[in-house]
Amino acid sequence: MSRHRKPSKGRKINPTYFIFCEGKTEVAYINFLKRKYRISSIQIHAAEKGNNITKQYIENFKQNKFTDSEDLDFLLYDLDAPGMEERLSAISDTILLASNPCIELWFLLHLKNQTANIDSKTCIREIENRCKGYNKGIICEKLFDKLVEAEDKAIARAKELNNLGNPSSSIYLLLEKLKSFNK
Repeated sequence: MSRHRKPSKGRKINPTYFIFCEGKTEVAYINFLKRKYRISSIQIHAAEKGNNITKQYIENFKQNKFTDSEDLDFLLYDLDAPGMEERLSAISDTILLASNPCIELWFLLHLKNQTANIDSKTCIREIENRCKGYNKGIICEKLFDKLVEAEDKAIARAKELNNLGNPSSSIYLLLEKLKSFNK
């Protein structure tokens, strides 16, 4: 069982966002968000677990951490693996930040409106062509700049897509939460 934080007198305790990721690119993106938003009052824990994420893993991960009822659990995953959507949807009390087919689609939505079906290799190739120096697992400075300047466009484009269909991304849900703390 996890330890609970004591409420401080007269001060609000901000939630912790526990973000469980599929791979290195997702962790790199979370680190990008930490750098961009500089929200010291929110802790973001990125735990790279691969496709083997379970409710039990999440509970075990949080076991020795201070938690609060306002904390949120997010799953940042690609939906290109067969059965992944069903596996992730079965994990209760989490917010699914899924990209179909892959996280590079989310990056691509910062650069263009992608409404036709697309595969992972094409997403990656398009990002590599538009951001020379892009490698999976690394957010290069050129991509960093594009992610910062076109964030609102990407959110609007993602909201227009069919939820969990190809193409789609719900990563904007996390960004909306982060933006609410800057207000």
